[in-house]
Parts: sequence; structure tokens; C-alpha cells
Amino acid sequence: MTSLHTPTAPLPEAFTDARAAVARLEQLYEQATDFLCDNFGAAMTSGAPEGRYRAYYPEIRLKTTSFAQVDSRLSFGHVAQPGTHATTVTRPDLFRNYLTQQIGLLIRNHGQPVMIGLSDTPIPVHFAVAARGGVTVPQEGAADFTLRDVFDVPDLSTTNDDIVNGTYVQTDGTGPLSLFTAQRIDYSLARLAHYTATAPEHFQNHILFTNYQFYVSEFEAFARIQLADPDSGYTSFVSTGNTEITDPETPIEAPLKLPQMPTYHLKRADGSGITLVNIGVGPSNAKTATDHIAVLRPHAWLMVGHCAGLRNTQALGDFVLAHAYLREDHVLDDDLPTWIPIPALAEVQIALEQAVAEITQFEGFDLKRIMRTGTVATIDNRNWELREHSGPVQRLSQSRAIALDMESATIAANGYRFRVPYGTLLCVSDKPLHGELKLPGMASDFYTTQVARHLAIGIRAMEVLRTMPLERLHSRKLRCFDETAFL
Repeated sequence: MTSLHTPTAPLPEAFTDARAAVARLEQLYEQATDFLCDNFGAAMTSGAPEGRYRAYYPEIRLKTTSFAQVDSRLSFGHVAQPGTHATTVTRPDLFRNYLTQQIGLLIRNHGQPVMIGLSDTPIPVHFAVAARGGVTVPQEGAADFTLRDVFDVPDLSTTNDDIVNGTYVQTDGTGPLSLFTAQRIDYSLARLAHYTATAPEHFQNHILFTNYQFYVSEFEAFARIQLADPDSGYTSFVSTGNTEITDPETPIEAPLKLPQMPTYHLKRADGSGITLVNIGVGPSNAKTATDHIAVLRPHAWLMVGHCAGLRNTQALGDFVLAHAYLREDHVLDDDLPTWIPIPALAEVQIALEQAVAEITQFEGFDLKRIMRTGTVATIDNRNWELREHSGPVQRLSQSRAIALDMESATIAANGYRFRVPYGTLLCVSDKPLHGELKLPGMASDFYTTQVARHLAIGIRAMEVLRTMPLERLHSRKLRCFDETAFL
């Protein structure tokens, strides 16, 4: 029988202080990953060790017995009913502020301690070494021993979105505290580093998505202006490849090869800065990006991209504020059926409209000269114009759609699914139904005059949302019947 080697760890302990609880989580996680990394390094140097080496994720556990209702205005920070609730934890160093806040709310709202100890979920060695940086696990067969015979590897059968999708089934009477398990988070942290070429540590709480690289140079220019202003509150700018600057005059060398989703971060010390992600074109990319960024629990994400205007009253450069979405992207149909409505969030809508008014200097009824609100249709066929028109155009007309793109509904729907406040402000770059196609000459003029203003609006909207209390921004409309306590 193979011997099992595990690190010695403290027994589960009750905590009534959130900071102390998080400190214990960090201790347990560091001890576990040190154990795995040290033994993995020895195995790669000296060959297959005897026995199996295993370490476990730390766990937060809460037990309540009272049916007393917590402040009904709150959408998070409490469990829905008495019982035992738990969640595994990874990278407590990365999530320190978040965990301190969420654990503190649990203790305060329920008047009960939280138990901090080890779970029964093994940490895959791939994720343990990934947290170290500079160490990688070789592909299957590259080592002189079978990796999975000695160390635990990622288990996709238990890495899923059942909690998020509302399909989770309790097997031992313990309900989830968080939307994501530790292994699901680790999976996304690894994917984020791969797709964006920036470390998860750099991501800020406010995410802008765009579908054009033209926005990147404007974002960098804005970032340099902010870094030159000591009162801006921004501390550094991070480019693809984790190049970080604090001096606005420092040049940034472009990487030899851009990642699939180039990402840039204008940071603030408390994480309340802005991250810009160029997801490129298409709903698949939009879903991939939001699937993984969601584990970082951002406070808001907005789409600021280009779209096709569908009304003859629109002009190139006009803005579209989405109040509803026609979902024909299909990438989320299995996780979030199309019969589920994706509501507009008042807090986000107001912030976006306010930002448009401030940047463009149009107010009240005059704002309608450059902006329309209504339904945005998102499709999965970039060349839909080449199809027979009567069917698609009839559906678009019946839906009252005013714009069409390939990403916005996906981002909004995944925001709804992951309980991340979302919004969309698009800019009309062509009008295919009226013969104004996106051609090189028109595109150049459009990009020169509109990209900077559009990005400025998105940034200003995020600055407005940043001042909003979390209890208001993360409203109850995004939470389901039996919701997890953690935001």
C-alpha cells in the first residue's frame, strides 16, 4: 500500500476576528504549497520519491442555528438559512482584502465565529507551483515518473460552475459560502495569466472590455497623464508582459508577440483602479475573458466597443447605451438559457449616462442628438450581412434593436451569471443596413475622432461607480433565492 505524506497543520480553530482568520488561511496555504513545491522540486531533481505527497486547501466554515433575518437591504454578507456552510480557499494573499471583508460581514451579521482549518480537497501540484512563479510542471511523460502517481493533478470532474449556475447539489448537508471553489479559482488564475500575459495580482476592481486595439494607445496616454498628477490616486500602469511603470516618462517596449487578449492595468493602491482588456472580436472571446476574470470578484465591468447602427437616424460616432439585449451569441445557452432576462442595472446606467453628458457636454433632451438607448443584439456571425436579409432584419426590427455587435450581450449575461455589475456603451462605426459599411477610409477618420472620447466616457463611468457604496452597487437583483454569503 502506497504511503501518504502530508504536512503537519494546526487543528481547526474558531475565529471572531476576520484579520486573524485570514492570517491563519495564509499560514495554512503557504504551509501546504511549500510542502508540495519542495517535494516536487526534489522529485524533479532526484527522481520518483516513495509514496504519495498530498496537501489540502484551507477552508472557511460557518455554522448557524438561527432563522433571525439579517438586514434585508443587504445582498451579501449572510447565509440565507441556518445550517453549515463552507468554502475552500486558494491564494489568500491575493484575496486578502476580499476575504477580510467577507469573513468580517459573516461574523458581524450572524454573531458567530468562523472555523478555519484544512478541507478534504487536495491542491493540484500544478496550481501550487504556479503560485510560486518561475516553476512549471512538465507535460505528461516528460518526467522520469508518472506525475499523478505521486502528486494530485487538476480534477475537471469537480471544477465546474454548478454553484454559479444554481445546479449545485449538497451531498453532505454543507452549503457553499462562495460562488467558486478553490480549484475553480486556481484554474481561472492560470488561464488569465495565459490569455492576458499579465499576473492576476495586477487586475483592478473595475474592468473595461473593448473589441479594438485602438483603445489601448488611448488608455496608455490617459494613464501617463494620471501618473503625472500626484493627486490622481493612480500609482502605476502595467502593460502586457507585466511591465510596470510609475514614472509617466518611462517608455514601454512593445512585446514581440501579443497575447490573445492584451490587457492593461491603471492601478490604485486599494485595487480600485481600472483594467482594460482587448477581447478582440466574437462572443467566444467575451465568454472566455469573463469566465476567468469573474473569480477575481470585480465590482463592475463595462463593454466599450464598436457596433453596427441599425437605425437611419443614427450617425457614425453616435453612442448606444444598452437597456436590453437580444442574445443570439449562443455561447452561454447551456449555462444561462435565453429565456432568462438580463436586466439593465440602474446604478450602472445612470453612471454611463452621466459620463456621456460630462464628456460630450450634451445634457437633457439634447443628449439624444448623439446617444440612443435601447436593445443591443449580439450575434455569432460577423458576416451576417451576407445572409438573406428578410429573416434577420425582421427579428432585429421586432426586438426594437438599435445596434448589433458580437460581444456585449455575452459580457452582460456573464455579468448576470457571475453576479458582477455590468453595462454597455457602444459607438456606431458602420451602418450596414443603410449602405455605410466599415471601409478603410471611413474607419481611419472614425477612429481618429471618436476612440479617445469613447474611452474617456468609459473611464469616467468607472470613476463614478468607484464612489458608490458596495451595498448599493452589488444590488439584490443579481442574487438568487438561496444565495451564497460571499460577494
